[in-house]
This record gives sequence, C-alpha cells and structure tokens, in this order.
Amino acid sequence: MFSRLSKLTLARAALLHDAPVYVQFYVTARCNLTCQQCNIIYANSDVRECTLDEIKRIADNFARMGVAVVLLTGGEPFTRQDLPEIIRAFSERGVHVRMQTNGLATDEQIQAAIAAGGRDISISLDSLRPGNQDAINGGFARSWHDALRAIAAFTQHLPKEGSFGALGCVIQRENLAEIEDVIRFGTEISWFTSLVPIHVTTFDKPMNFRTFDQTKRWRPEELPAVDAVVERVRALRREGALLYDSDQYLDDIKRFAAGRPTTWRDRNDGVCDSPNLYFAVLPNGDFAPCCDHRIGRAVSCYDPAFPKIYRERRFRQAVREVTAACPGCMYGSYPEMSIAMRYLRAKFERMKLFLVAPPAKRWPVTYEHLLATAERIRHERRDRAGTPAAASS
Repeated sequence: MFSRLSKLTLARAALLHDAPVYVQFYVTARCNLTCQQCNIIYANSDVRECTLDEIKRIADNFARMGVAVVLLTGGEPFTRQDLPEIIRAFSERGVHVRMQTNGLATDEQIQAAIAAGGRDISISLDSLRPGNQDAINGGFARSWHDALRAIAAFTQHLPKEGSFGALGCVIQRENLAEIEDVIRFGTEISWFTSLVPIHVTTFDKPMNFRTFDQTKRWRPEELPAVDAVVERVRALRREGALLYDSDQYLDDIKRFAAGRPTTWRDRNDGVCDSPNLYFAVLPNGDFAPCCDHRIGRAVSCYDPAFPKIYRERRFRQAVREVTAACPGCMYGSYPEMSIAMRYLRAKFERMKLFLVAPPAKRWPVTYEHLLATAERIRHERRDRAGTPAAASS
C-alpha cells in the first residue's frame, strides 16, 4: 500500500519521532455542505487556492523531505476539477495520497482519482438515518444518500489489494446512540471507522475546525452516556469490528468530552508533534501547525527553500510557541499519529493493520446493498449505548 519513500519515513519516525509522516493539505475552502460541527469553510475562506503548478512544487518539496502521507481535504476536495492531477502530483513522487470526501464525487470523478493514484479514501458518515445525517450536514437533503453512493462507487473501482476505506464519524449529541451502528455498518462492508469527538470554541479563541455553537458542548449529565458508548465500541473492536482507534485514543475521547486533560501528548512534554511528525497546508500553500492554528509569518510550502526552512531552529521555535499554548485537540489523525509513533502497543497494531495482516475486503458492494444493510442495522433489536438521537429518519 505504501511506497518505499513512505515506508522509510514511517520507520524513521517510529525510531526518532522527527520525520514528516503526515500532512493535511486543505486544497480548497469550498464545500457543498455546512456541517454543524465544522468551521473550516469560513476559517480558510480568506486565502486563495494553489495553482496546479504550485501544488507540483509542493509535491517536489514533500518528496525531498520524505513526507509519507498527504491527506487531500477541504472544504470538499472534489469541488476542484483538477483533483486527479493533484493526486498524481504526489503519487508519482512516492507520497502516499489519502482522499477525503463527504460524498460529492461522481462516479467519473472517483474513477479519475483512483486512476491518478488515489487508493486511500475517507468518507464522512455520522448516522445510518438519512434525515439525521442531512440535518448534521447543515440541512442538505440527500447528502446521506450521496455518501452511500460514493462508498459504493469506491468499492466498485478500488483494487482490493493495496487500498483502504474508512468512515469518518464525529461523535456528538445528535448521533451518540448511533455510533455503534455506524461501526457495525462499516465492518459489514469492510470499511474501518475513525471517531472524532465534536470540538467547540468561543469567538474570543477562534480555532479553524471548531464550531462556535455552544449548545454542542456536552452537558455533565451526558458524560456517562459518552463513556458508555466509548466502552461499547471498544468491546466491538475486540470482537473484530473494524474500528481504527487505539485504546489510548478512546480513553482520551472520554477525557476530552469531560473537559479533562488528554494523555496522547504526555511523551512530548504535553505538546503535540507538529511539525516534527505532522503539519497542515492552507489552500494557498502556506504552512500551518495544524487545522486549528497558523503561525505569525507566512511560510510557503511551494518555496524551493521550504525543506531547509522546515529544519531551521527559528522556524521550529515559531511553531512551538503556537503548539505549546494550545489546550490540545482530538482530531483523530494527529493524536493517533503521536500514539502510533510513541507507544509500542499502538505501533505494533498499526504495523499489523497496514503491513502484515490487513483484513480481507468484501468488495464490491452496490448502493442498493448499502441501503439494505443500513436499514437492517438501524432496526436491529438490541440495546444501544448512549442517549436516543432526536432527529427523524
């Protein structure tokens, strides 16, 4: 699944904790949805989008630096008509490409993305109830059906070997009782699920990927239900369900929901591993420590000097000033990358998943099969952890 370049960087990062394993590239701020838990389409709307030529220069730099994985996200990355060329720019240089979508992509776009080298996909799915998903997505009718159609299309066109499919699921009040169902659904179609707890901030402390809606914060009386859901999905994973998240990450979800300090940064003096293991790129190509923060000066990732700047002490200090002041996040990929590189058990789990014994895929599946599977799972008679969701089906 991974190129020689990616494998070498992963090995170095596992040993030294100072190699650029993972980059989130926000190729656009445009999106067809306005999801309740997301603020990124507004936060990144102040910058232009990179041209394809600039992206090729970023890819050149990433290859020189040994970046292992680049996540192409947004906004909605499939709003860019040149997305296949963007994918090809990285894949041809040995940088593993992960794609993210809410389901906007057409069958033709999906085929073009795969042909360009995209073999790794994450699709947002927060509920098995169409009405609930549409409401979470900002009230856009049929967005749930679009996600299922995209899932079906990817299973039709992705090769079974050397590919990876995952569902991105945000844990929030509106879908708490449905988290287990989403994981069961993903497992039946050979897709992993990755969980992210909802993030909330205030107007005086804006952070790019966090909602300002204070009603989304967990109430104290809801925390036992959150804990129960986390323990239920942990048990599901032990039974063989395809849940991507590590035990430490699951424990930190409970801490984060309760407003308590998380533990995944403990082995780096309480600071995240940006930029030594991961960082972000804004739509205009500028470096950012992560999806939530920017540094005080513009540093372009397509500047030929960026690989050198990335290693400079002054640059590292500028990033450290930002990350040291951050209270911490639980945006799946960042914590899991630190956990996988700094904790032995998680390191072995990731090696087994991607390199030694990846699970077999029951692909392809049709859209009609997905509809029937979702219908059956959400109507199964069994106890469900968490409080009942209030949205209509």
